[in-house]
Amino acid sequence: MDVKTAIKEIKQGKISPLYLCYGTEKYQIQQFIALLQEQVVDPDQRDFALAHFDLTETPVEVVIEEAETPPFLAERKLIIAKDSALFTAGRDGSKIEHKVETLLDYSKNPAEYSVIVFVVNSEKLDERKKVVKAIKSAGIALSFLPVSGAELVQWVVREVESRGSRIGTDAAEALIASAGVQMSALAVEVDKLCLYAGPGGKIEPATVEQLVARSTEQNVFVMVENIANLKLDKALDIFYELLKQREEPIKIAALIARQFRIMLQVKDLARQSYSQQQIASQLSLHPYAVKIAGEQARKFDAAMLRSILSELAELDYKMKSGRIDKVLGLEMFLLKLGA
Repeated sequence: MDVKTAIKEIKQGKISPLYLCYGTEKYQIQQFIALLQEQVVDPDQRDFALAHFDLTETPVEVVIEEAETPPFLAERKLIIAKDSALFTAGRDGSKIEHKVETLLDYSKNPAEYSVIVFVVNSEKLDERKKVVKAIKSAGIALSFLPVSGAELVQWVVREVESRGSRIGTDAAEALIASAGVQMSALAVEVDKLCLYAGPGGKIEPATVEQLVARSTEQNVFVMVENIANLKLDKALDIFYELLKQREEPIKIAALIARQFRIMLQVKDLARQSYSQQQIASQLSLHPYAVKIAGEQARKFDAAMLRSILSELAELDYKMKSGRIDKVLGLEMFLLKLGA
């Protein structure tokens, strides 16, 4: 079952006794749990019907004991157990020993008055484990992975509209370029922009540029985008602004090299007919970052990208060995690249 179907069923009152939420998109998981909490727990009963556990500190049998205990002054209760390595292939870094048999036995006959949500911060589950098979059989496992580039833009548009304001795809893309691809960070910026625009107001790209501060990484990302579009003046403006913020030139050079390396990798994998999602998984990147890197890479051939990376490696050596002034060396590199 996918997340959209699970949300639809929850809103219809069809709630599973067991949920296993895994993936790297924490904001989506938080939103899903918030919806469950809204449907399962009465706001006046949260002190009695809502329990949180950290499985790096608490054995799973304590969670099951809580689930089997009837709720006090409430019809049902919601139990959230996070950071569990019980369902993944990696070693559990905690010193807690879990009696997995307790969970296996519970999954065969879960309590009607309890809903347990296990949260796993991992892209994959270990499908070989009995406990994973048991949860999938008795409950619902949901994957919360980063959405594709186009879907992320549409998500921003929907979030803005849900707050009573409006935004075009150009401004949404500008927001992602400034704030990054993490939904939690984007949601904070959306709140700020909607507050500025007001009910019915439209958020323009200029508004995003005015109100949303970019991190060093995002500044370098936009700098490379400007270089790819032959907008050297804008790229240099960002470079000088980073220097004003006392960013280390060696760090800036390393981030530029990283972006060009990603462009080359995306170009090579796309040539091998990898999809955007497959490339994202292969390079451990967000699909939107792959989309933008792919667009940037089309403006360079592979030989040019390799030559740029070679020059950056040489520049890094000269900067670190004191053979060239760091600011001057990076400035000359940008001017040559823009030319």
